[in-house]
Amino acid sequence: MTFVMRPAELDAAELEAKPLAPPNAEPLSGEIIVRGKVQFVNDDRTIISGVWESDPGTSRWEFLTRGEIVHILAGRMTVQRDGEEAVELTAGSAAYFPIGWTGVWTVIEPVRKLYVVYKPAA
Repeated sequence: MTFVMRPAELDAAELEAKPLAPPNAEPLSGEIIVRGKVQFVNDDRTIISGVWESDPGTSRWEFLTRGEIVHILAGRMTVQRDGEEAVELTAGSAAYFPIGWTGVWTVIEPVRKLYVVYKPAA
């Protein structure tokens, strides 16, 4: 079976809104509202994919037990791995956050991304 989704066309009303909070990330600039929708999960939950949006703000991320690949569909943000220079991501950018990545994300303009989270098999 081939699974197809159109994340750029997904209506914002279809996304669940909630404040950004642990265990996903720790907000550093006050409450940050995020919206998302999981669109694919494999049988053993080692791959999860969907759409995620975030209002502007700064947060700390620690990918200790999982990694993530993102493709930015809209907006602008920077990501700064601990000990490294910040990198800007804009519409059309993709980024890979391997297991063990820790650092800060700063959403400058509201962001919509397609994400794929991967976890090691148990």
